[in-house]
Amino acid sequence: MTTDLRALLTDLRAQAAARVASTSAMLAELTHDRAGSNDDDEHDPEGVTLSSEWSRLTGLAEAAASELQQVDDALARMDAGTYGICANCGRPIPAARLAVRPFAEYCVACAEKLGR
Repeated sequence: MTTDLRALLTDLRAQAAARVASTSAMLAELTHDRAGSNDDDEHDPEGVTLSSEWSRLTGLAEAAASELQQVDDALARMDAGTYGICANCGRPIPAARLAVRPFAEYCVACAEKLGR
């Protein structure tokens, strides 16, 4: 089962890293395209405003970076032999939870208690 979870985490890592790269590239392009421009995008009748697009892309980039960090942390716990053990209470994290959330750091009870 650990081998299957490692493969799943490796796939999730690749997907998150691709999203980080993609959103970073889109943010860089948005910045480059609007460099030196003094447009009043809030009144642009053409569609989405720059601030809306910037906020959307920033949110997507932060979410992808957060997931990437969680997956990296889970892989590190796997290498250290602590994967699947609740970081709060020390009890095993149920396999069903790990199947749904393979980078889970806490068992359900502790996650609820800690608000995670």
